[in-house]
This record gives sequence, structure tokens and C-alpha cells, in this order.
Amino acid sequence: MRRPDGKRYAPTGGWHCGAVRFAATLGDGFRSIRRCTCSNCRMRGAVVAMAEAGGVEILQGAAALTSYRFHTGTAQHFFRARCGIYTRHQRRSDPNLYAVNVACLDGVSPFDSPEVPVMDGINHT
Repeated sequence: MRRPDGKRYAPTGGWHCGAVRFAATLGDGFRSIRRCTCSNCRMRGAVVAMAEAGGVEILQGAAALTSYRFHTGTAQHFFRARCGIYTRHQRRSDPNLYAVNVACLDGVSPFDSPEVPVMDGINHT
């Protein structure tokens, strides 16, 4: 994501319980916003934007992180067991990218984008 002056910046975000805070550098800003049809994404209904693997920095509460892997174990989904909020996952189709839950970003709502593309996560296309 870029500021009006062209310099990169990372929006901050966190969990509902406040235990974890993070910064996410969105490589394509909100142009990469999407939903996914894989079983996990479909059930949680998150709208995500992409960040490179090194583009997510945990600012506080790293010890509170919980992760979940299923099927091939490639994708790693991060959430907080206490409040249940999903913040991001490392993608199966491209492990060099994280899908960041835009609802966890400060000042952003998934309802800000009325039309969100749906990616075929079932077939990984």
C-alpha cells in the first residue's frame, strides 16, 4: 500500500481481545481484495488482501498466536483461541503470500468494498 507521496506504509490491526497487534504491508493495496471458496475461508467468510510473507510484522502478543493447518498442511491459518478472530493465513497456492483479514485492519471494514471478487479456492485457481 502506498501513501499519496508514493512511500510504502503498513496499516496496523489486531484482534478483538486486544492481545495481538500487527502491521501488514499490502503489496497491492486493496486492489488484491478477495474472498475464497475453500472450505475454511467459506466457513469464516473473511474478506482478505494480500501481503508478502515478510510483510506482516507482529507488534505485540506473539505468544498469543494460535495456528491451524489442515489437508496438505501447506496453508497456515492464524487466529486467537480466546476471542476466535482470524487475522491472516499463509496461502497454499502461494506460500510466499499472506491473506490478511481486512476486518482486522484499523479503520477498515469488509463492507467498504461492495463488490469483492471470489477466488476458486476449492480448485486453487
